[in-house]
Amino acid sequence: MSAADAGGTSDRLPLVAGNWKMNTTVEEGLRLASDVRDATRDVGGVEIVVLPPFTHLWPLRDLLRGSHVQLGAQDVFWETAGAYTGEISPLMITGWCDFALVGHSERRHGRGETDVQVGRKFAAAIAAGLSVIVAVGETESERDGGQTSSVIDRQLDAAFQPFSAPPNADVFVIAYEPVWAIGTGRTATPDQAQEVCAHIKARLVERWSAPGARVLYGGSVTVENAAALFAQRDLDGALVGGASLRAAEFAAIATAAAARARVA
Repeated sequence: MSAADAGGTSDRLPLVAGNWKMNTTVEEGLRLASDVRDATRDVGGVEIVVLPPFTHLWPLRDLLRGSHVQLGAQDVFWETAGAYTGEISPLMITGWCDFALVGHSERRHGRGETDVQVGRKFAAAIAAGLSVIVAVGETESERDGGQTSSVIDRQLDAAFQPFSAPPNADVFVIAYEPVWAIGTGRTATPDQAQEVCAHIKARLVERWSAPGARVLYGGSVTVENAAALFAQRDLDGALVGGASLRAAEFAAIATAAAARARVA
């Protein structure tokens, strides 16, 4: 099945999300968010999200309220309340956040999160009224072993398993982030990224009857490679790591995504 047959989304508004990871104090985060807001003020035709640490969400909500920049959490737990020391439930951030990110490789591979747990987080966040970015991706050994598609399929299937019917494509985004390209300076070639993003869209239709979802690319996205990545039909934006900590670079990436949308 072609990407077009699978509900290709070249006509959908691109999304660029900045994952700050465990960086910035609250004071530094306020300055960064203000700079991002100002630097992207005139960048139309793209949805912009920042994902700061949990400690920043409340002051940043006040700072960004009424602006074009949306706010998201880097993770969320799958229960609404209970004896889960150190966890943050989706109900705790509903009303403060627009988005939640689940399944990032640094949690899958660094914190031991399973595919099943990612699915539970996805379902809990959707039930709480959040939009969700679901990250999937293969390791270097899995790619070298020709397992990319099977790994992606396994992760997607586990993510959607908790749902009796898939959520509307307007409330979730899939982010393809090859583990071997995150924080390494390596980036999937545009052709490699396009191949996997098209596969994701086809899988969502064939297995889960879920057309129309946007698919982002994440993995050492920079100002230098953004335009080539966004030129691919099935890349609908980016999940940006290190470059999101520099407002001017993040704004340039968002501008590249907006330019792609205008010519799509």
